[in-house]
Amino acid sequence: MLFFLLLQAAAPAVPTDWSTLAPLPYTAAPQMTAPLTRFVADEIAAGRCAQPKPADGHYVVKVDVATLVDGDGEIRRTVPRAINCPTVEQYSAGLVVSFARANLQSRTGSADTWYRATVVYDWHG
Repeated sequence: MLFFLLLQAAAPAVPTDWSTLAPLPYTAAPQMTAPLTRFVADEIAAGRCAQPKPADGHYVVKVDVATLVDGDGEIRRTVPRAINCPTVEQYSAGLVVSFARANLQSRTGSADTWYRATVVYDWHG
């Protein structure tokens, strides 16, 4: 536990202006699938996330995730932007880690750098 806290303390602070962050440099763009989106749809249907039902029944939920990548292309930290739904925020941060595994452009020797990933869930309800 102490080691984890020391790693967190050594990491660069999360930027306050996420609009300046470059997109996470995936080698191949992640593909959202129906099962991945289903979790978010179920959270909203169960009332655990406040999301108004659109008139046409088409939902779109976007979650930005600030992502710290080290010089070896490994994810050091993810911070989801709050959307008033903690389960979906954490789920999105986890997906970013999964999508990035062995799927980031090489940055050998680069300093730790913050990027922005946006996870988009899109379905008809």
